[in-house]
Amino acid sequence: MNTAPQPLIENTSSASDVVATNVSTNAVQTPAFSPLYQQIKALILQSLQSGEWKPSAAIPSEMDLAARFKVSQGTVRKAIDELAAENLLVRRQGKGTFVATHAEQHVQYRFLRLFPDDGDLQSEGPAQRQIIDCKRVRAPSDVAKALAIRQTEAVLQVRRVLSFAAIPTILEDLWLPGAQFKGLTAERLRAYHGPMYALFETEFGVRMVRAEEKIRAVLPDEEQCALLKIKAQTPLLSVERTAYTYNDAPMELRRGLYLTDTHYYRNALN
Repeated sequence: MNTAPQPLIENTSSASDVVATNVSTNAVQTPAFSPLYQQIKALILQSLQSGEWKPSAAIPSEMDLAARFKVSQGTVRKAIDELAAENLLVRRQGKGTFVATHAEQHVQYRFLRLFPDDGDLQSEGPAQRQIIDCKRVRAPSDVAKALAIRQTEAVLQVRRVLSFAAIPTILEDLWLPGAQFKGLTAERLRAYHGPMYALFETEFGVRMVRAEEKIRAVLPDEEQCALLKIKAQTPLLSVERTAYTYNDAPMELRRGLYLTDTHYYRNALN
């Protein structure tokens, strides 16, 4: 059975009908009234989500995609421009367009917003990571809600400390759906020297594409003081992040405590 998307025509209403019948209930949904390039974007996202094009692989050319979807090359280009702006695709001059990967230097720190006071994240080098624990537990109610799973389901709970210039700076607790991360252990995390999201991507087929955060100021407890090697009453920045893969499926809840005496938290607002 041929599952390739049906041809589209350069007519918004007709294209909407085709998108509605070809994007499954598990795939990226696009309102029927959306512009044609947004519908093409949704179909490209559908192919990314289904694994038709793997991280770091080249996608078909704009000309080939235009022929596939029966639209103009300009419509395809506009869809790809948006996906590139969202760090889901990467354009390489003279080579083509590729599926973004967390292993690439310019995106591997995509969700890390803590910068040294001089503003140069590269000046202090990559963070040194200490994996404290990685265990399989039943999902607490708040974690189950954030990950959209049942409380009876298992999650992996990971605790680690990130240090910069040998100074403990971030204490993180992560919760991951157990079904998607079978086989993940503390030993495996310690043995992997690249970004954690790159490990999730290459070994578990889970790519984080966006995140939402909640930020507040807190004081550490005794155990947190010991792990960050700080005194009681030291103010910390608490950052709770939920990371999502394609189709807005939550794949990670991460709660981090940030020491900001020599760093600041930077976010870009559009």
